Amino acid sequence: MKHGPIALIDHLMPVVFVAMKDSIYDKVKSNIQEVRARKGTVIAITDEGNDELDSLCEFVIHIPTVAEEVSPILTVVPLQLLSYHIAVMRGCDVDM
Repeated sequence: MKHGPIALIDHLMPVVFVAMKDSIYDKVKSNIQEVRARKGTVIAITDEGNDELDSLCEFVIHIPTVAEEVSPILTVVPLQLLSYHIAVMRGCDVDM
């Protein structure tokens, strides 16, 4: 996250991170810290047993630990559920 997108973050901006313990975990964690420094709300999806993010994020969703190649299949489930529930709360027709 550089320049433009980071400038939009404030206390009203929720940011969702997929922060699995994989090859780019340290970069993702650094981005979480940048969002926190700008008072953004952080929602993280991470591996089961990863308690590192509990103190950095307002909300943490844990999913089972799997191989890095398979993790996109599991991480998409909470992302889809989150988007569904937000759409329902906004009064959008989710069956369209």
